[in-house]
Amino acid sequence: MADDQDAVIGRAEGSHEQQRSGLTAVRLKEKGKKLAAGHIHRELTVNGHSDSLLRLLDDLLAPERPIGNIDNIEWCRWLVAGGRTPAEFAAIVRAYDNHAKCGLVWIPHVVAYRCRTCGISPCMSICRDCFKRGNHENHDFNMFLSQAGGACDCGDTSVMKPEGFCSDHGLNSCQTKAPVPDDLLLVAEAMMPRLILRMLLHFREFSAIKNDSADCRLAAEYCNEYCSMLMEFNNMGELMRRVMTKTLIDRDVYRRLLEPPYPSNSYGQYLRNSRRLYEEALRQFPSPEPPPDYAHLPALGRTIVHQTLLEEFIFWTFKYEFQQQIVCFLLNMLPDQDYKEHLTRTFVMHYCRIPSVLEMSNDPDTLSNRVVHMSVQLFSNESLALKMVEELSLLHVMIISLRQMMSKILTPHLLHNPERNFHYVVDCAERVMKEHCYWPLVSDFNNVLSHESVALVFLKNDSLIDMWFQFLSMLQGMNVNLREIISHVEYESSSYYAAFSCELEASAYPMWSIISHLQDPSLAPLAKNIMMYCVTYLHEWLEAVNFYQHPKFEKEDMFRASFHFPLHRYLAAFVCQGVKTMGMTLNDILPSADLLPMLMMHPLRVQGYVRQIIVLTQRTLDVRGEVVCKQFWSQKSTRLWLAFVEDAGPRQWYRPVRVHGLCIEERYRCLGRICLPIGGREAYILAVGRVGYRFARGFCRNIRLF
Repeated sequence: MADDQDAVIGRAEGSHEQQRSGLTAVRLKEKGKKLAAGHIHRELTVNGHSDSLLRLLDDLLAPERPIGNIDNIEWCRWLVAGGRTPAEFAAIVRAYDNHAKCGLVWIPHVVAYRCRTCGISPCMSICRDCFKRGNHENHDFNMFLSQAGGACDCGDTSVMKPEGFCSDHGLNSCQTKAPVPDDLLLVAEAMMPRLILRMLLHFREFSAIKNDSADCRLAAEYCNEYCSMLMEFNNMGELMRRVMTKTLIDRDVYRRLLEPPYPSNSYGQYLRNSRRLYEEALRQFPSPEPPPDYAHLPALGRTIVHQTLLEEFIFWTFKYEFQQQIVCFLLNMLPDQDYKEHLTRTFVMHYCRIPSVLEMSNDPDTLSNRVVHMSVQLFSNESLALKMVEELSLLHVMIISLRQMMSKILTPHLLHNPERNFHYVVDCAERVMKEHCYWPLVSDFNNVLSHESVALVFLKNDSLIDMWFQFLSMLQGMNVNLREIISHVEYESSSYYAAFSCELEASAYPMWSIISHLQDPSLAPLAKNIMMYCVTYLHEWLEAVNFYQHPKFEKEDMFRASFHFPLHRYLAAFVCQGVKTMGMTLNDILPSADLLPMLMMHPLRVQGYVRQIIVLTQRTLDVRGEVVCKQFWSQKSTRLWLAFVEDAGPRQWYRPVRVHGLCIEERYRCLGRICLPIGGREAYILAVGRVGYRFARGFCRNIRLF
């Protein structure tokens, strides 16, 4: 159908000549939808092209006509049917469908299922019908209400095991079908470039008046009916889906439809104006400045060049803030593997613009869900995610984007004397933190790290690890709480919740994803390398807050507290993992004895303050205190404990007289011990002060002092 497609494109470029053969648009409309469609189908069958179709499309898809005109949309449905009713045509096309994947797309607040027994990716999900038709008896599954939307993975061997497929999907369920008639999709193939072009021209036109999220939503609502028509075509199955995806990823189609030279008529003038609007939208689209060392990466380029309809479609998806109907239209075609790779590649090329889009949105919460709705479908495939990491440096793009977002909201650290403290942390009162604008980025990062091959790429790349710890340093000691002892605080700031959420989502989740892959003792060097970076950045942090040279807390410091020390958490967690599963010894991996007491002080203060908060919340209904305690104790297995170990598992320790030691525990199981130059009671008093020590002494059952 190349000749026919060229004819369609040539007509779109040019023109409104009346000397051609075939019926005029007016005559065709007088015939009625069914007869006109049959006439056009016969023309295509006999001649290989149809001037009647071109003239009718010029009328139906004219830019001056509203894209949501119901009558025009109905005409398009009948034309594609080629002389049959739309329902009859859809039934015939579905009869030839032989797809192996479900691919059903759902919007937020729809019930879906996740089976951990069958899933390869933790983000795997399946629709209700596929779950019911499959065999998941005695499996570890759950039913959940989708918050961001999703797509069914049944039949996709890259995301779930074949034994979890339902009876309708998978390679074994594919049946041998009769040959497809040559003329079945003639009209669809001829019309599809023009149908998709009309959507792009609509986006270009409305970009001139787009000011905020409400304008984006309004522009998308205008084309909801039109987009629904395209999704109906896609839902006819693999045959029609392939017609659509070939149009979207064909460079020649884009070049002939939208690139100059343009014809010298009214339509050509419209295309010139449309091109100017498109170029202006590109110029205004947020383009972050990449770090100099990574400016050469294709996905961090300052300019974007689109060569296919799909690439420009993704651009407008970003520009119009991932409107639900547009996202569903793009995701509906994911069962086509070639299209999926092109979509993923294009998404990654635009990825560094996500932070700016989130920051400018009036509704970042809804936007975040829609971004994840798309990205989770693309990055759940391990082979595809690894390909994007290797070819487009996806991990670099993700970390740099997250770091650049957070670097805009840095504020001086207040935990120690501000005059001698040159450390900067994120400001938890900023909109980025309070409205979780970072969530899509960390969700995608966690998603790709769930793949072992991608996690190993991360662990073997020192530049990635270094950038990640630069980001973690921005969270180290954030959200300093000031203790009020004189007047009553009537209104508490809600920034404490943002701080705990950020540490959990942006720090702890990636940490556990990485640790889940460090089980084999042969990977011990990679784990040790992470620990070295932990110690290095902890040392730099102690110097930045002026604690390394002056390891003491001033009187004013006793009224300041932070509960967020991700660098300490990473060191403790990786030490635990190394000793517990990888055959390491504490003497090989712990930092020097003079640095250990300094590393211990801030976690000890947290334990003391949490005990004080427990007492206070037992006396008052303090919701904030309950949140602090629950968040702290939910992650206590990676804390550094000051304890004396008697007979609690394998020990590696020195035997000086009257030893006071630092013990690293994991759920009450001793992993080892090393000597400290100061006593436990003295260290604890140094950390929380004598008043705090006396206050919490009776409640410190998990801190055994002697």
